[in-house]
Amino acid sequence: MAVEYLSDEQARRYGAFVADPTPEELERFFFLDKQGLAEARKKRRKHNRLGWSVQWGTVRMLGTFLADPLDVPQVVVDFAAEQLGIDDPSCIKQYAERSETQYEHTGEIRKLLKFREFAEAEEEVVWFVASRVATTRDSRRELFDRAVLWLVEERVQLPGITTLARLVRDVQLETLEEINRAVVAPTPVHTRRELISTLEVPKASGSRCWSGCGRRW
Repeated sequence: MAVEYLSDEQARRYGAFVADPTPEELERFFFLDKQGLAEARKKRRKHNRLGWSVQWGTVRMLGTFLADPLDVPQVVVDFAAEQLGIDDPSCIKQYAERSETQYEHTGEIRKLLKFREFAEAEEEVVWFVASRVATTRDSRRELFDRAVLWLVEERVQLPGITTLARLVRDVQLETLEEINRAVVAPTPVHTRRELISTLEVPKASGSRCWSGCGRRW
């Protein structure tokens, strides 16, 4: 599988919360701006306002919506509730009762934040990874992390981890092959043969004396 080159840590943190967001991250991703606050307040019930706000910040931070929108650290819920003036953040538990509402909210949020589906930006991702391969010495794992960061910053929803891992692997291999062809093509055939011959290790002629030729140490 393409994901075999990823570390366990990379796989674990992909599109998921692995720790509480820092205060700086809460401010950056979960602070409701004027438009976000206005949209959240359109929801009639408290738990829907809170659930919408949590999903709004989640996709901004992780680049994806969670299968379970309540699978977030408590500090996220508390931070959103404070902005909405909701005294009891535990009311968000009711948000899980209706998946249709959650789905409707993801569509609203995607449109509001102008998030694109991965398929719409795939060619851009390929170009980004290829440019990194051509200009850096990034390892495959580093290329993967760079691609994730690019997707989040460009507001492109993360695909499945296998899809992205395979893309990074394939683009790296193809780009390196192109570079090799570009380097080798101008080199005359006889020069290539001479260079290859220099890589051949000659066979040892006779035995060598590594012990000082009979001398005792």
